[in-house]
Amino acid sequence: MDPTQQKARNALESFILLSSSASSPRAAADLVKQATSAPNTYVFAELLQTKNVAALKTGPAEYLPHHTLLEIFAWGTWADYSSTPNIPPLSEAQAHKLRQLSLLSLSTSPSTLTYTHLLTALSLPSIRALEDLVISTIYAGLIVATLNTQSQRVDVSSVSPLRDLHPRRIPQLITTLDTWNDRCVSVLDDLENQIRNVREKALERRKREQRDEAAVEKLVAQSKEKEKPKIGLDEKGKAGGKRGAQEAEAALGEGNDEMDLDEKAGVRSRGAKRGGGGFKNAARRMMG
Repeated sequence: MDPTQQKARNALESFILLSSSASSPRAAADLVKQATSAPNTYVFAELLQTKNVAALKTGPAEYLPHHTLLEIFAWGTWADYSSTPNIPPLSEAQAHKLRQLSLLSLSTSPSTLTYTHLLTALSLPSIRALEDLVISTIYAGLIVATLNTQSQRVDVSSVSPLRDLHPRRIPQLITTLDTWNDRCVSVLDDLENQIRNVREKALERRKREQRDEAAVEKLVAQSKEKEKPKIGLDEKGKAGGKRGAQEAEAALGEGNDEMDLDEKAGVRSRGAKRGGGGFKNAARRMMG
């Protein structure tokens, strides 16, 4: 809760407690005057809801204006007070406070914050009186504002939430809140749709990347498969060459072995021939 609002509620609390003992219309009317004149009391809706104060509205006609006055302090303006007949006169403190509260209501639009408009709306006699009112409202913590004397305007940057809501404005407020809620729901739906679209596109992009990666891997695998038969033939050829060399060496060995056998056989044959001639010569020598 805003500190100024909390301070105002605390200031009103004592008058709410006193309302339980203000059983007569006169006592309730006096309580209204005291509450609207006291310093730091800027909210009045709870006091309006108390039993004895609310009874002023349906009680003797002479006390009804006091109830109307409290309603003006709760959610009305100086213009409402000025246009209401048979309203009780205001003390200086009441008039000053009602003008301060009216300034809060007028701060909702820059067009109503010109010196010319404020002088008329608040029934102030001079610019000096207007500036004094604005300065006192700032020091009370009701608004944050600056006086733009060059442009003859009051520049308000923030307003304390001290004005009560008129019961007749509640349906309008509900309609405004419903419209705002519908806009929020629509914005949220649009955001959810955009998020869903982004996720779907991201998923499609990921699937496409996976397909591309799979296609690349397939092409690499096919390329390797095409290279394998060539490598196999070369190895087979090399292997065949090795076997051919081994077979040639084996055949050459067999040929050498046969040549060796032939050479040995020839030596024996020549020896036998040489040996046979020796026996014949020996026989001849013995016979002779």
